[in-house]
Amino acid sequence: MNAIAKKLSPTITNMIRMDHTHVLETFHQYEIGTKPRVKQALVNTACVALEIHAQLEEEIFYPAMRTVSTDSAVLEKSYPEHDAMRTLIAQLRAMEPTDAEYDQTFMKLMRDVMHHVADEETTLLPDAERLLTDRLGELGAEMTKRRLQLAAPRAGEIAYNTVRGLPTTSMLVAAGAVLAGTYLVKRSSRRPFSFR
Repeated sequence: MNAIAKKLSPTITNMIRMDHTHVLETFHQYEIGTKPRVKQALVNTACVALEIHAQLEEEIFYPAMRTVSTDSAVLEKSYPEHDAMRTLIAQLRAMEPTDAEYDQTFMKLMRDVMHHVADEETTLLPDAERLLTDRLGELGAEMTKRRLQLAAPRAGEIAYNTVRGLPTTSMLVAAGAVLAGTYLVKRSSRRPFSFR
């Protein structure tokens, strides 16, 4: 792997923490009374992120930990937890956000993921930082490369759900900022430039 990519990429443990933060942030945006299209976008955003995250852990992180860890209890229960998560994701994808069980199913997914995250962040990630010290950057670069491969075919879906999941006020503020920025750039480009 390219030496520059290794240096620029976050460590594998920091990448996992960033993924956790992203999903938990999406969970916090979900409200029972939200419009169905926004609910569905938030659920889809969380589900895609979780699917990619789980695959990355199973392909890269867990095998690396298996080579150095003597206590694999948390590691061994991670695979069935990922499977349970995938089952809930499949159930959510088969529902409409207006279905009676939609909110409960998503709340179940949230509880399961938060429990899984707590285990990883309090046990597995500190173990990795202690046991994989010299490989954390290399594994982070490998995970970055693989993430790009997994996310590329879903880029349109990710962008669509991100936009749909934004509250209307956030979109209006962003649109206003873009318009104001465009106006200022055009206005400043009309003035002659001087070095006074």
